[in-house]
Amino acid sequence: MPFAPLGHQARTVDFAAAARSQFKIEQYLWPGLPAARIHKVDHLRFAMTLFHLGIDVSKAKLDCALRLTNGKFRCKVVANNAQGHEGLADWLTRHGATEVHACMEATGVYWESIAQFLSTRGLTVSVANPAQIKAYGASRLARTKTDAVDARLIADFCAERNPPAWQPYSDSELALRALVLRLDALKTMRTQESNRLDVSRDAVRQGIQEHLDWLDQQIKSLTKAIKNQIGTSPGMKGKKALLDSVPGLGERTIAVLLAFFSDTSRFDTSRQVAAFAGLDPRQHASGSSVNGKPRLSKVGHAFLRKALYMPAMVTLYKTDWGKRFRERLAAAGKSPKLMIGAMMRKLLQVAFGILKSEKKFDPALHNA
Repeated sequence: MPFAPLGHQARTVDFAAAARSQFKIEQYLWPGLPAARIHKVDHLRFAMTLFHLGIDVSKAKLDCALRLTNGKFRCKVVANNAQGHEGLADWLTRHGATEVHACMEATGVYWESIAQFLSTRGLTVSVANPAQIKAYGASRLARTKTDAVDARLIADFCAERNPPAWQPYSDSELALRALVLRLDALKTMRTQESNRLDVSRDAVRQGIQEHLDWLDQQIKSLTKAIKNQIGTSPGMKGKKALLDSVPGLGERTIAVLLAFFSDTSRFDTSRQVAAFAGLDPRQHASGSSVNGKPRLSKVGHAFLRKALYMPAMVTLYKTDWGKRFRERLAAAGKSPKLMIGAMMRKLLQVAFGILKSEKKFDPALHNA
């Protein structure tokens, strides 16, 4: 007798007889069974198997775990380059994995190339926050952490949680993001070298000064390249003009916002945008004894929070709408640090709303 889950009666089905009538496979699936993908073949419909692929990403390699329908795994390690990506595609084909939902963590920038590759091959790709995968592993009391184990964990997470599909970025977005991140890295490097110059020995001072001169040249060149990228990309020039209308946003911050939020269809609401940057509030309260102060969750892109900190300071103290915002929070007894975080979130949400509506900044619409 076929296996029957608790509370359900097993049935033996004559599919040949069913096929002669109006065949509906849904009536033979157990209640609560995860929905399978249904494909129509002539007048019959059959459930097509959906494989789940977990990928643990690192700079040099990809640890892949293909979750089969019986719960077992097939594992493979490939190089994180174009040749390795093609090898992964061939490996999936050999295993008959035509319908695949792949999932990986957002690990730096190392995941972008494989996600882009799989997406162009027609696979469903999900990119999860590493904190989400870590919490999922903790919920299963996972005691071992290796790349191979993490790949299986990600595959199980993908099968159980069915995360939303990731949308690939356009070439112009990828180019602008690379330029923006490189500029930030060079500015950080210049600050480090500048701090070393004053306390350096005579033997190395000239080398540090030469490095600073080179960094200044590269920063100037990158700044020009970012302007050209925005000016020559379809749609970005108009979006930059919209963001220019927000008091407190400068050219560098606008470039960062366009690099991450040029395509507003990736987010449904401004709250999702704030959560993406880790600027959503986190409360910690329980019973009558635990009542912590709300803080920023910081479960999001740290670079965005870094890019918005100084614009928030300028907006709060140098612009009319920011001053009114600060006075309103001060009257409510909020601390200066909380005001900065609130303005960071406010700037991001206002910028998203402007890009979404394609209307310039209006103080009356933003309680300013």
